[in-house]
Amino acid sequence: MHTWGQDLHFHPHIHTVVLAGGLNKQNLWRSTSQKFFIPVKILSKKFRGKFLYYLKQYYQKKQLTFYNETRYYDNPKHFQKLLDECYSIDWYSYTKRTFSGPLAVVKYLGRYTHRIAISNNRIVSVNQDTVTIGVKDYRDHNKQKLITMKGIEFIRRFLMHILPKGFVKIRHYGLLANRNKKTKLTLCRRLTNSSTYKPIYKGLSTTEIVSLLVGKDITLCPECNKSHLKEKPDSIP
Repeated sequence: MHTWGQDLHFHPHIHTVVLAGGLNKQNLWRSTSQKFFIPVKILSKKFRGKFLYYLKQYYQKKQLTFYNETRYYDNPKHFQKLLDECYSIDWYSYTKRTFSGPLAVVKYLGRYTHRIAISNNRIVSVNQDTVTIGVKDYRDHNKQKLITMKGIEFIRRFLMHILPKGFVKIRHYGLLANRNKKTKLTLCRRLTNSSTYKPIYKGLSTTEIVSLLVGKDITLCPECNKSHLKEKPDSIP
């Protein structure tokens, strides 16, 4: 679940990684075709139908809350008109080709799963009244641009992307679900002769992990490059 765009406006959307295959009824692995995976146009219509169906169910059960100008849709006729308009337009879904291995998947997901709405390097300047941020305008050939807004507006946009307590941002289904990891997923890995990856940091100290991350021995003395620094033992009160 990803909620923001470059300008920090509320833009909820879902990134989904789908296995290119699965187990059949005989617990044998079946791969998808290299030329065809899923009809994108049909997927778009299916998603539109499912989304609007459940939206209508929530409305009928009075589980939707409208604020400010959206109170207009408290009127059932107005809400139905909105649904009709949504049904009348083509929805868009995008499917990319398969990844080039597990490491590529991790690299791709890392851009979304463990990042906040904006990083420090995108905040260009701050003063008593305004905040200026750098954005990439996807509609204008990915050109880099600057946006300046009131400080309170920047805070408002940022706070929209703080997840409520108990909200799960990442979910796993099917073969990747927790209940299947030690059974069906293990079977799939064996059937497809998949590589096994062991945690490279398990059992290492913090100093050893940092040294691996930065690519050098951080205990090496920066002056002589020969002796090793030692941690100072805790003082006894």
